[in-house]
Amino acid sequence: MLKKYRYDGSKKFRSKKESTKETSLCSDKETAKKKMAENNEEMDLLQQKLYAEKKEGLIVLFQAMDAAGKDGTITHVLQCLSPHGVYEAAFKVPSATELAHDYLWRIHDQVPAKGEIAIFNRSHYEDVLIGKVKELYKTQAHSDRIDLDKVIEYRYEDIRNFEEYLYRNNIRTVKIFLNVSKKEQAKRFLSRIEEPEKNWKFSASDVEEREYWDAYQEAFEDAINNTATKHSPWYVVPADHKWYMRYVVSEIILDTLKDMDPQYPVVTEERMEKFNALKERLEKEIQ
Repeated sequence: MLKKYRYDGSKKFRSKKESTKETSLCSDKETAKKKMAENNEEMDLLQQKLYAEKKEGLIVLFQAMDAAGKDGTITHVLQCLSPHGVYEAAFKVPSATELAHDYLWRIHDQVPAKGEIAIFNRSHYEDVLIGKVKELYKTQAHSDRIDLDKVIEYRYEDIRNFEEYLYRNNIRTVKIFLNVSKKEQAKRFLSRIEEPEKNWKFSASDVEEREYWDAYQEAFEDAINNTATKHSPWYVVPADHKWYMRYVVSEIILDTLKDMDPQYPVVTEERMEKFNALKERLEKEIQ
């Protein structure tokens, strides 16, 4: 069902050919809400098992253009999960301390432990998205031996190796690109201006960034095609309809958890014997 949105290196992503408004997996909003509620129940149970088993961790990574709906999707889709073992890491403009280290340093610090789920709101991909479009690496401190013409190419390689390293060390990475159209983004910016309760979300720089729209689309296309692998796939989700986008994201996360197939730990016979002894002791206390 999700194959059409999945990129794992077996096909190329072409941004101009992908619909941002199709709703082929669920045709109406009410059905999507009902299916999401069902998915939430399953995700909640699987997350509990994942936390109890503590064999594998999961990164769910979101990237998108501004106003695509990252924050709302994270809130609506993942609110069903227990706060135990689930956290969000938001990667904003790097601090001076972060810039003094390699660009993956701040990412590795937020990698989940086994049994945990980390939600990445933006990520290391910022360094091959805005970093590429604005050529930020050229103005950042670097050794004279660094070939600036190959920085982005090497970062794609770094990211592939980093995500494969995590996979080999029990951490899966699922990457989701919320694919919104330029027209829909404009509508959402207008709502931020016109609706007082949304004013705080709007910045003049948001509109200025639209001048780079084509460059960002190319950067997303290149990043996805250079880092989509079997173990760390990308999902390109149509984002013009928020209700549909959130439903598809819930399906992606549920499908991933099902594939991980966590189980509650099995208690050994030796421990059960101790449990039985403690049970008898407790029962005597309440008689």
